Amino acid sequence: MFDDCIIMAGGAGTRLWPASNSRRPKQFLSVSRSASHTGDVLGGNTFFHAALERALALIDRDGDGRVIIIAGERHIPFIIEACGSLRGALRDRLVLIPEPGAKNTAAAIALGITYVQRVSRGERTILVLTSDHSIQPLGVFKANATAAAAFARQAKLVVFGIPPRSPATGYGYIETAEGLSLPAALETRAFRVASFREKPDRSVAEQFLAAGNFYWNSGMFAFSSGFMLLEFNRHAPEVMDPFIRLPVLEESSYQNTQGLRILTHWSGLPSVYEQVPTISFDYAIAEKCTQTVMVAADFAWLDVGSWDEYEGLVGDTGSEVYQSGGKSCFVDADIPVALCGVEDLIVVVRSGKDGTAPSVLIAKRGETQRVKEIVEKIRAAGRTDLL
Repeated sequence: MFDDCIIMAGGAGTRLWPASNSRRPKQFLSVSRSASHTGDVLGGNTFFHAALERALALIDRDGDGRVIIIAGERHIPFIIEACGSLRGALRDRLVLIPEPGAKNTAAAIALGITYVQRVSRGERTILVLTSDHSIQPLGVFKANATAAAAFARQAKLVVFGIPPRSPATGYGYIETAEGLSLPAALETRAFRVASFREKPDRSVAEQFLAAGNFYWNSGMFAFSSGFMLLEFNRHAPEVMDPFIRLPVLEESSYQNTQGLRILTHWSGLPSVYEQVPTISFDYAIAEKCTQTVMVAADFAWLDVGSWDEYEGLVGDTGSEVYQSGGKSCFVDADIPVALCGVEDLIVVVRSGKDGTAPSVLIAKRGETQRVKEIVEKIRAAGRTDLL
């Protein structure tokens, strides 16, 4: 279906602080097996496990399809652990590229495209996946991805749009224009993209919802390698040019750790990351591209952006909790917690035994969107060790 897949597995995920932080972000948190598991390839139950299974299901296994994982250097141990249960033939299709720094999604995607160009011949269709979303079921996602691959081969940038369930203000929106035709067998809706819109305030989000032709931006894209190189050269050469100057890869550039190929020695890559701007792929490319198609998602999608949402997804965390009186509290803690006469609380405790700074969150149910304000206060106080 796709020649290659890029999984973006970086980020800090501070909306689920303190369990999610720059050292162990949201994609490596545990969720219920039903929420994360998409097949029988992996036995884990994290967002990343599910993303990896999606990628392996969507690359061309009859060819030389690869899954390229772009992540921060500190996330390497979690990725090695997640890939440990893969049988050899599938593990051989993976390559992990640690980023020397955090430069947002444009740099990550440019890095992935550059790698594909260096190790492959000819035009490649590429799918870019996030690693911290819940997507179900896999079969429906594959059907929508098949349509995306067809458009990608026609020199289009393809984005997956999520039918909005509410006037949400936490997502960017996609404004669609006329519908586009697809083979009847695909049974997928697709539209020309009229514009991308920033995260709106409540009143604007309500207008988008009422208009009926606006979708949430999932952050997942598909394109062909040659077409996207042209788009970077046209709209964001300051991002792509430093990558193009990287030297040829050698076999000595890789390190094999527990069967996983890790690109540890690409000469000049740290210098590239010092040069490239910090900018999202949406700003750098998607908002400027004039050949953009949106595939309307038929799959269930959730970007877990608060502890209230996480509770609904994960259910019981298995934390050791002792309670007297009270009710309706959610606890995610790595040490025992006792509750007396309280209700409707969300309690998250990280003791620091994993090497991070100890921290505790106590929030009223329905108020956990305020965590982002807490994170900003922590950052303003100079306590970045907590993040």
